Amino acid sequence: MENSVINANPTLRDLDFDIHQLNTDKFIETATNVKLYVKDYGEGKPVILIHGWPLSNEMWEYQVEYLVKNNYRVIAYDRRGFGKSSQPWEGYDYDTLTDDLSEIINQLELENVTLVGFSMGGGEVVRYFSRYQGKGVAKAALISSIIPFLLKTEDNPDGHPREKSETTAAAIKEDRIGFVDNFGKTFFGVNIINKPLSTALLEYYRMLCSFASPHATLKCAESFSFTDFRDELSTVTVPTLIIHGNDDKIVPIDLTSKKASEAIANNTYIVYEGAPHGLFYTDRDKLNEDLLEFLNS
Repeated sequence: MENSVINANPTLRDLDFDIHQLNTDKFIETATNVKLYVKDYGEGKPVILIHGWPLSNEMWEYQVEYLVKNNYRVIAYDRRGFGKSSQPWEGYDYDTLTDDLSEIINQLELENVTLVGFSMGGGEVVRYFSRYQGKGVAKAALISSIIPFLLKTEDNPDGHPREKSETTAAAIKEDRIGFVDNFGKTFFGVNIINKPLSTALLEYYRMLCSFASPHATLKCAESFSFTDFRDELSTVTVPTLIIHGNDDKIVPIDLTSKKASEAIANNTYIVYEGAPHGLFYTDRDKLNEDLLEFLNS
């Protein structure tokens, strides 16, 4: 019988798996005293997932698993003021939020990136093209996105009246968690007849929202409610996937993605019949398949 040696203290080098499959979560300093919590999984072409308001990177749970298994490197981060990231008092305008995104791309030395922005996150995607000329980005995806402009104005008559945003802000100031509780039901299309997720999961998403800075919650609501991206859509020159549910009561499709699909030159526009705003969960299998087909194309 041959002698054998058992290494009781194996190093990572000795183990039979790829180091990149580990959870390499980290903090990246994007500005003075501002550190963003970043998860970085898998290997392959990089995909950056940008979360919606007032959630955090955990909303992408079902997409991260799927994309990593299909040989993509997936980076998901908490926007400043949300999740585990720093909660500074300033910096919730889209220029600053996009500067944060740029720092993540630069510090991770990413190339051939696909940016995926959900809801509010669509703003960072489009602003990255107008502000940074889309440096290092090969594709983009706008999911249930607020792009291009939500506010009612003379040249945007179908938009939301300013009073609606003021009412939302007052409700957040009065009872933020109560607001989030009601918001979540509309977000996922929960009603007497339809209950697409468990009570426990709905409470989990409410908990994620509760971790956000109250100040960041208010200031980001101002940013996505009042920022006009219409003149920036022509800067998005890469292949772009646009997905939206036609039963979205939070961000109406006709005001947003339908118009974005008419203004972004090279896009694939997919409407999910009957889907609510939170389709990353309610229609997760279809979303994952459509994302993967787009990434592989």
